[in-house]
Amino acid sequence: MRVLVTGASGMLGRATATALLERGDEVTVLQRRPSGLPCPEVLGDVADPAVVGRAVRGQDAVLHLAAKVDVTGPWSEYAHANVSGTRAVVDACRAAGVGRLVHVSSPSVAHAGTALTGVGAEPADPARARGRYSRSKALAELDALAADSAALAVLVVRPHLVWGPGDTQLVERIVTRARAGRLATIGAGAALVDTTYVDNAAAALVAAVDACGPVHGEALVVSNGEPRPVAEVVARLCRAAGVPGPRRRVPFGLAYVAGAAVEGLWEATRRRTVPPVTRFLAEQLATAHWFDQRRTRAALGWRPHVSLDEGFSRLAAWYAAA
Repeated sequence: MRVLVTGASGMLGRATATALLERGDEVTVLQRRPSGLPCPEVLGDVADPAVVGRAVRGQDAVLHLAAKVDVTGPWSEYAHANVSGTRAVVDACRAAGVGRLVHVSSPSVAHAGTALTGVGAEPADPARARGRYSRSKALAELDALAADSAALAVLVVRPHLVWGPGDTQLVERIVTRARAGRLATIGAGAALVDTTYVDNAAAALVAAVDACGPVHGEALVVSNGEPRPVAEVVARLCRAAGVPGPRRRVPFGLAYVAGAAVEGLWEATRRRTVPPVTRFLAEQLATAHWFDQRRTRAALGWRPHVSLDEGFSRLAAWYAAA
């Protein structure tokens, strides 16, 4: 199969492109900077119709991961990368006659700040989604699903809290704060959360490319299906990296108020560094969010093959070899 993967310079995009290559697919990747993968590359902005059109030409399927994933920055940047980028991909698929589009989204598109316990893929809700990233991804997901048709099958996959060796979004930020002695547990740390080891997420996306067509026009949440208390997850990540875990607790109410104040300060001073806390982060660390995986596994014919315990062991080995 000829597959275009956008966003292959990120951890999940790279792992997914590698998995497709290893099984013999003809893979092309599109991102801003070289990925180093042994396949054709198109370098450029995913929101540029000319760039995307060139990359999509001749493909059987498109796997769209490229996105701005962050907690800072103006709305225009999220809208450009996530919303305009998705529209450019959809338009290019239609123009080139591509039959399958797997759009990678996030469970945060349906998270309004309250606990999500044992639910499936609730509808994306831009009006209630928390933060610019989540709102932009909600809008993008709705645009992608609106394009589902007999000519272009669209399937949305929402991997939840993907982590693994080389992760710069979750693991690196936790480890950096732990080393500096600035890592705290928000609330009791007892909220159950799902996470996804990167190899499982990549395998799910490969399965989605195959399933897209018979399965289309819906969103599926992907996770390891092993909810653990958030304090345990953070502690295990720290242990794998050889850094001390959280040594203090901050009440959720205080963390939420501090997050609002920090967001205001970062906005006023236009800082681009990662803030120590945000309202979204406080909610994510203090509320449960785990998902019913039955529909996902049935639709994709997929199950996670790396347990969380094995994932923590692999992460520890990676840090030991670094």
